[in-house]
Amino acid sequence: MNTIKTYIKNNKERFLNELIDLLKIPSISADSAYKKEVLNTADFVLKSLKNAGCEKVELCETPGYPIIYGEKIIDKSLPTVLVYGHYDVQPADPIDLWTSPPFEPVIKETAIHPEGAIFARGACDDKGQMYMHVKALEYMTSTGNLPCNVKFMIEGEEEVGSESLAWFVPRNTEKLANDVILISDTGMIANNIPSITTGLRGLSYVEVEVTGPNRDLHSGLYGGAVANPINILTKMIASLHDENNHITIPNFYDNVEELSVDERAEMAKAPFSLENYKKALDIDAVYGEKGYSTNERNSIRPTLDVNGIWGGYTGEGAKTVIASKAYAKISMRLVPNQDWKEITALFKNHFESIAPKSVKVVVKPHHGGQGYVTPIDNIAYKAASKAYETTFGKTPIPQRSGGSIPIVALFEQELKSKTILMGFGLNSDAIHSPNEHFGVWNYLKGIETIPYFYQYFTEMSSEK
Repeated sequence: MNTIKTYIKNNKERFLNELIDLLKIPSISADSAYKKEVLNTADFVLKSLKNAGCEKVELCETPGYPIIYGEKIIDKSLPTVLVYGHYDVQPADPIDLWTSPPFEPVIKETAIHPEGAIFARGACDDKGQMYMHVKALEYMTSTGNLPCNVKFMIEGEEEVGSESLAWFVPRNTEKLANDVILISDTGMIANNIPSITTGLRGLSYVEVEVTGPNRDLHSGLYGGAVANPINILTKMIASLHDENNHITIPNFYDNVEELSVDERAEMAKAPFSLENYKKALDIDAVYGEKGYSTNERNSIRPTLDVNGIWGGYTGEGAKTVIASKAYAKISMRLVPNQDWKEITALFKNHFESIAPKSVKVVVKPHHGGQGYVTPIDNIAYKAASKAYETTFGKTPIPQRSGGSIPIVALFEQELKSKTILMGFGLNSDAIHSPNEHFGVWNYLKGIETIPYFYQYFTEMSSEK
């Protein structure tokens, strides 16, 4: 395995150029206008897996975007690692806040990434991190260092709820049979503080529509006499939190997992600077649920946030109207033991119940998923930890993430296997935001580290 650094050094420019070509394709799954580009990206991934050494590669049709499946089986008696990733990306809006076009990747130096970072939508989430696994496979197959079997399942709908993956997995359990699932769609604390994500929050995502009069009205002739849906909607949303930023939906917290004092104390050992956190976001103070630290609020506690709100006239100049309708998109991040479907139902019932009779309310569920916690005493976690120790020179810290990968719980339910989350991104990489980027060092470090996971997982499995 000591050839990995040499291999990366000799192929660095090609590795970067291939990723840049992948990032140029605007595979925005949320917008049907980009359907052709999403399908082109699927084809790119399929060809890349073939070139990396997969002996069997398939474009698997689904009710939505295709899933790319690949495998390299060297000995059925050896362990099998299933790699999951996604080739779709978030919309790039707002475009005017990007310092360079979102689908014209450029490498720029930053304070955190002195060796440069690739700026493009999808650079970190998840094209860059997914492609690390493709290049790691290329190294292992081309140098004869693949110690076990490997399968790939790369989807194109993660950013819109993985609906087709939920359809595909239970229909292909034999094809997807594995000993462990490996995902890089998370991050780590810092480049000099490696960490492994051991928990993910669940998600419930809804859209609400509030309707007042049957048409937009003149705000002078009707103002004060007819309910304004925008005013009503903002009041309803404001009522969803109390003065302690506690969510007011009845029974919302019934199944929330409460961590012990000792568990919270262990979490607090992770390096964290509140001042640096505020400085990076250009804010004067943090905000959140009373009684919890910043790192607890964004990982072990549930949340409710408005992701978008609109209605009425928003163009240039003035138009004095009372809008007929107002809308909002709302997401709730959930913790283990909270069922996203139950939470969605609770939200719907509560939101409809607090609406005044002067308006009509419709709650439209979009998608969701369960939270997940992975144990740190199993072989897969130990193998991942040892892999980081080998390439970073220090033991990684187990860390719960505030993000969601809804399909992880589905994998355990349908495939009966655990997931290891080996992320190499940073919180500062601006995923889902303008100027998303991924450090060149992080990209190459992922390619270097992943093969060691295969080696140690195979060795530890044989010692059982």
